[in-house]
Amino acid sequence: MTGYRRHIALRLIVLTIVVLALFKVFFRARLVPKPTLPSSFWGNNVKFMAPIAQEGKATSDEKHFKEALPPPEPEKPQRPMVTSPLRLVHLDLKGAAPKVSYLEQVFPLLSTLGATGILLEYEDMFPYEGDLAILRSPHAYSIEDVEKIQQLAEFNKLEVIPLIQTFGHLEFVLKHEKYWSFREFQRFPNSLNPHHPESLGLVKAILTQVLDRHRKAKWIHIGADEVFHLGEGIDSKNWLRNNNGNLGQMYLNHVKAVSAFLVDKYPSMGVILWDDMMRRTSIDLIKESGITRLAAPMIWQYGEQLNFEAIDKYITSYANAGFQTVWFASAFKGASDVAQIWTPVGVHLNNHLSWHKVISSMAKYPGIQWQGIALTGWQRYDHFSVLCELLPVSLPSLGVCLQSLIHGAFNGESKKTTLDILGCTNIDIKNNLCEGGGVFPGSDIYRMVLHIRDKLKSETETFLNHKYIRGWFSHYQRKYRFGNPRNLDLFGEKMLKFLEEWENFIQSFRTQMESIYFPDTIEEWMEDNVNIYMDPLRKLAKDFKEAIDKNGGVKKALK
Repeated sequence: MTGYRRHIALRLIVLTIVVLALFKVFFRARLVPKPTLPSSFWGNNVKFMAPIAQEGKATSDEKHFKEALPPPEPEKPQRPMVTSPLRLVHLDLKGAAPKVSYLEQVFPLLSTLGATGILLEYEDMFPYEGDLAILRSPHAYSIEDVEKIQQLAEFNKLEVIPLIQTFGHLEFVLKHEKYWSFREFQRFPNSLNPHHPESLGLVKAILTQVLDRHRKAKWIHIGADEVFHLGEGIDSKNWLRNNNGNLGQMYLNHVKAVSAFLVDKYPSMGVILWDDMMRRTSIDLIKESGITRLAAPMIWQYGEQLNFEAIDKYITSYANAGFQTVWFASAFKGASDVAQIWTPVGVHLNNHLSWHKVISSMAKYPGIQWQGIALTGWQRYDHFSVLCELLPVSLPSLGVCLQSLIHGAFNGESKKTTLDILGCTNIDIKNNLCEGGGVFPGSDIYRMVLHIRDKLKSETETFLNHKYIRGWFSHYQRKYRFGNPRNLDLFGEKMLKFLEEWENFIQSFRTQMESIYFPDTIEEWMEDNVNIYMDPLRKLAKDFKEAIDKNGGVKKALK
């Protein structure tokens, strides 16, 4: 009996231990908290209890589970942000591109005057290679030149931002028969057809060649202003017909594609574009396009007095659309007249004083950060137009404009600094003169262009209209080399001396030009600004000599 009781007692003890163990396991499971995940992590309508799939097979629920998981967000590339807004001097190389030896003299001057960067618009001066070699000017810079320019800029603490047109103003590309089919409007070489299957590839190839030679560049400017005749090509008309005539969307599609390519290929580089084509585009359309995450607008106005109401509207709209940064663009030359040869300093000074007011008001736009201003120096209005003012002629204007931006006015310290750097005795804003001629790089050309402007046209026209010439050596008499030597002697010697003096001056001027410019620039400038006045004088001298040789004889017979 005792043995039986012991057996019962042992069984009760074992049972008690088992029960206690079970209770312990049960309560531990209840007390351990389940891991929690935000509902958005899994996506919508995802079942947590998906059935287990057979090996090598996924159930429909499991597939849904995997598809619903959002991909991990890639790290956003850090776009360059300025610590201090940049003052960029724009060098427009589509005409009168200076030799690198001249830039070597000019870059230290720009830095001393207050510039902190260069906006370098290459156009056809870049040494394109391979299939793009056709785009090169006969006097394009070499690869070594491009490297030297960047070294000079870095040495003078100047940020280099390449500017490559990618939509409008592509005449330097579209003028070549090879690329005629890429034109938006077949008669005009201005703008690229964004629907051509190879247009984007062409733009990418151009950008890649330039940026591969600018490894240190923090920004790239893709132009994209004045896309004339956009929407007028056959492809664009078809697109507009199927997209509610949305021309703004067509524009944004192309610049977004270009910008996305750049951001993907060069993640740490910022993209800039001219703003004018977006001014009439709705805020919602700009926002929805995604361009605000990829690029920054550069607002430009070059007039003597800015339209402050319009600029306020642009800045506000771009901020509301989602752009984080904005740039401005003024003009120190090349924006007052298509064929200007002498820079109107007062006009450009007022342009910069107006921009200074805008810059001073940027605190009222907390949603968008101002990055800097480009002082544009246009050399042509477009690839096919005549040359504007030469760079040496416009350096006094540049000095005045830079110092006025820094100080907010051109007086006192800003004026003294400008005079000291340029070597002028005074700058006469009213008459657009650096008095004393200055001692800056190219100052000899500055003085000689001034002499040509003031004297050549007036003196030659006065001489050609002298009464002795009108009376005794008219157009008819010159046609038949018919004249009395007695009467011809009244002006002949004086004429030949006048011609000789100008020819000597022009030869000296040509020598100065050759130290800075390539032969094509010299020929173009001489044809448009010198030979147009000198050739009639040269023809008069030739006719005079032939008439004198006839010794008062019978007039030349009609053929």
